[in-house]
Amino acid sequence: MNVATPEGFRNITPAELVALAPRPRIIDVREPDEFTGQLGHVPGAELVPLATVLTAAQPWDRDQRIVVACRSGARSARAASSLVALGFKNLMNLAGGMGAYVEAGLAVER
Repeated sequence: MNVATPEGFRNITPAELVALAPRPRIIDVREPDEFTGQLGHVPGAELVPLATVLTAAQPWDRDQRIVVACRSGARSARAASSLVALGFKNLMNLAGGMGAYVEAGLAVER
C-alpha cells in the first residue's frame, strides 16, 4: 500500500484492493443510481452516499479497515478525510474510483 496522505488515509489501486486479506469493509459514497448504474460497484460494497456518510459512520468501529470508493476517487477522498477527522484510523481510498476498477477488468455487481 502507498504511504498515508497528509489527510491520514492511504490511496490504494484496484489491484491492491482485491489483494487485501482479510477483506476490508468497502463503503461506496456515490448516489444510488451510480451504485447500480453502468460502472456498477465492488462486490460486497455498502452504499452510503457522501451526504450521509458522517451520520452513518457514527456507530462504526474506528479501528476497522475501511476502503472508500466513488466514481473517480475524488468524493471518496473527501469522505476519507472526514472519517479521519472522526477518529477512524485505518482508512483507504480507492484511487481512480470505479472507473479504474472497471478499467482493470475486475468483477463488479450492479
